[in-house]
Amino acid sequence: MWQLYQFPLCPFSRKVRLLLGEKGVGYELVRESPWLRRDEFVDMNPTGQTPVMVDADRGILLIDSMAIAEYFEETIDKAVMINGTATSRAEIRRLVTWFDTHFYHDVTGPLLHERMVKRIAQRATPDAKALREAMKAAVGHLDYTDYLLDHRQWLGGATMTLADLTAAAQISVADYLGGIDWKGHDQTARWYRGLKSRPSFRPLLAERMEMIGPPAHYDNLDF
Repeated sequence: MWQLYQFPLCPFSRKVRLLLGEKGVGYELVRESPWLRRDEFVDMNPTGQTPVMVDADRGILLIDSMAIAEYFEETIDKAVMINGTATSRAEIRRLVTWFDTHFYHDVTGPLLHERMVKRIAQRATPDAKALREAMKAAVGHLDYTDYLLDHRQWLGGATMTLADLTAAAQISVADYLGGIDWKGHDQTARWYRGLKSRPSFRPLLAERMEMIGPPAHYDNLDF
């Protein structure tokens, strides 16, 4: 059986979990705290980053969320998430990169560092300026998702794709950490409510990170 090494607020692991949920792939969660740099985990993945997927029975080791997503896209026919023409698939991959790189750099990464890593690993106080900058950046990013959803049914086009799962994974972690102001972002909020109501998303909403609780609206489908 597949094992997925992750921690509850890893946005890249959440992307993989949403994809596996949509495709109906079974797996076992294995808690991994990458900031601890555990030797056994670094031996599996020299970057020391989650997610990592392992099927010990078949001797398969998958590293990096996009590589994992591409593997299951190629091996599981159900719920294709990189679809359409070559141009459409290129746009889906562009948006995946946008959220996993730019949104993470501007929003999710700083929030995780200030509100999770500093508290759990460093026993330090968050930098208020860094938090304000991350929340300000989130507004700009949600303006962009509003723009996309003004012109498309889903972020990548007419159907739900890996772009939507990736964006929802990043946004959900930022939302858990109190970094999202939903006021003025009705288009994105409507899209996000739809994703939150899907069976693949429900396990994520039920999880909590030790020492860090989400805002009251976090798991409310009608926020």
